[in-house]
Amino acid sequence: MTTNYINQIKKKFRLVSTFSLLAATLSLSACAGGGGGDSTSSGGDTTAPESRIPFEETVSLTGAGASFPAPLYQNWFVTLNQKESKLKVDYQSVGSGSGVKQFTSQTVDFGASDVAMTDEEIAKVDRGVILLPMTAGSIVFAYNLPGVETLKLSQEAYVGILKGKITKWNDPKITKDNPDVNLPDKSITVVHRSDGSGTTGVLTKHLSDISKDWKDKIGAGKTVEWPSTQGRFIGGKGNEGVTAQIKQNEGAIGYVEYGYAKNNNLNAAHLQNQSGKFIQPSDESASQTLAAVTLPENLRAFITDPEGEESYPIVTYTWILAYEQYDDPNKAIAVEAMVEYGLNEGQKQSGKLGYIPLPQNVREKVAAAADKISPDYEIKIK
Repeated sequence: MTTNYINQIKKKFRLVSTFSLLAATLSLSACAGGGGGDSTSSGGDTTAPESRIPFEETVSLTGAGASFPAPLYQNWFVTLNQKESKLKVDYQSVGSGSGVKQFTSQTVDFGASDVAMTDEEIAKVDRGVILLPMTAGSIVFAYNLPGVETLKLSQEAYVGILKGKITKWNDPKITKDNPDVNLPDKSITVVHRSDGSGTTGVLTKHLSDISKDWKDKIGAGKTVEWPSTQGRFIGGKGNEGVTAQIKQNEGAIGYVEYGYAKNNNLNAAHLQNQSGKFIQPSDESASQTLAAVTLPENLRAFITDPEGEESYPIVTYTWILAYEQYDDPNKAIAVEAMVEYGLNEGQKQSGKLGYIPLPQNVREKVAAAADKISPDYEIKIK
């Protein structure tokens, strides 16, 4: 895939709040990119490989869930359709909470969540559930402070901001770690998710792990009761909505997936990790975190306060939720082909869009788990 095409994709992701608009713009970008071959192949070879999908007619999959990986997934599914014209995937960015609900009620072919389903949630799905981590990313605190290019936030500071205890940018708990930064005497506006969100779930798990007071008074979950009576709090739907609110409100700070901040040119705070170091969010620091985590056999890993001097403190896997059984054998094949594409060609796009490519051993574990869905297709890891 060319640099120009990637840049087009990034521009299309900026502040798009509905899948229909995003899908339309992506499709136009894909058409403008030209070529009927696999746009993710290297070396300029546009010859499409022979299809291993035995479809006589088009098979369509529908999925819904997390907004955290939505730009990456929607990119995958456009380029997958270029490679396999008889396989179409429609993914709606509705938030992890809604994604799990739709998956549990079986109104979609697959779901997506930034928080792995619990045993209790899995037990409600009579067709069985396979959790497939497909990518990973950082959650960052993006902020809108003109003239402040670099900002360090200690764990005490960002917990205090989110609890509504720190309400001014020039609070001593912030200025002590930023002695050379001219922080304004300006009120802080906290932007949070207004929908059921895996991003909120991951963040609040982290906050509960590093702050007993947060754990006891607010806790962790896809939705929480924000202490809005103690500060200024506003909500935004999806990572897209939070990004938009941060851009529109000077003095705002909010939590979004790293790629949204990166692709919208938002500054993101350097966060203090467990070792006491302030770590800038980047592909490298997130990879350092992931390398320190062992993925268990059930593919559920929660990274709440990672060890390692260079580890960025808020990193998560994000999962595709697949059924163990599909009534339509072609849909079972289609799900495996979709997962295979994401584990191979799809990983090449992860870093360019602000996500962490999966390590080889993780890709192999995910492939082995997904390969049980259909007896008529074999997932191959390249």
